[in-house]
Amino acid sequence: MKICKSISELIKLRRSGGLGDIGFVPTMGALHSGHGSLIQRSVEENDSTVLSIYVNPTQFDNADDLANYPDKNQADLTLAESLGVDIVLMPTYEQLYPDQYRYFVDEKEFSHVLCGAHREGHFTGVLTVVMKLLNIVRPARAYFGDKDQQQLKLIEGMVDAFFLDSQVIGCATVREQDGLALSSRNLNLTAEQRRQAPNFYKALMTSLDDDEVAAILSQEGFKVDYIQTINSRRYGAAFLGPVRLIDNVELNAGLNVGLNNDVQRKVAQ
Repeated sequence: MKICKSISELIKLRRSGGLGDIGFVPTMGALHSGHGSLIQRSVEENDSTVLSIYVNPTQFDNADDLANYPDKNQADLTLAESLGVDIVLMPTYEQLYPDQYRYFVDEKEFSHVLCGAHREGHFTGVLTVVMKLLNIVRPARAYFGDKDQQQLKLIEGMVDAFFLDSQVIGCATVREQDGLALSSRNLNLTAEQRRQAPNFYKALMTSLDDDEVAAILSQEGFKVDYIQTINSRRYGAAFLGPVRLIDNVELNAGLNVGLNNDVQRKVAQ
């Protein structure tokens, strides 16, 4: 496995012509099984797989969130190699933003609702760094998790709008056995918060309306950013302590299942 700490090194490897069809998995590190599933699919579907590890400051609207983002670089590299990654790109801010972020990608509609309404500038930072990385790596396919579905849809739209020659592949959310969507930020949950966190997913899955779900979560100690259903898909974001959980689910009838006894009682009231 080759580790590239400069963009020019990665571009030189790509231009050598020996990589074939490239699969690309962009990450901010602190890899978990969800990332692993993206990597495995890329390895299966492409001649070479490139993984990027870069904590992108332009997508953070909270300095504490950026400062507390987990750092597991050595463990990440070990996992990447075990899964068959060919190249890991680990650039610096100075390399990715020689313009000091004077140029950026800004979507005017969908990026300003849901998470975008609560995290100013977040998706501008996401779209800009993904645009840069796609231009650097030039993958045949790029893999993103469905947990961040708003992000996935925005990236798909950007790739179409700018005629980028990469296929965006959305991959199913990977969950713990109790339903909690895997996220690097879950590492920052306390033991008690980790026990409570699956109630977020389980509440989203109920047949209650959005306001009722938000009320239940608030009673459970979550600080709700939003619960909103669009075209039979319910999106939600809520803080549990300092950790912001996000998720989305397809709604089906009769899904008041799996909630703990306290939540079941509140649903029935």
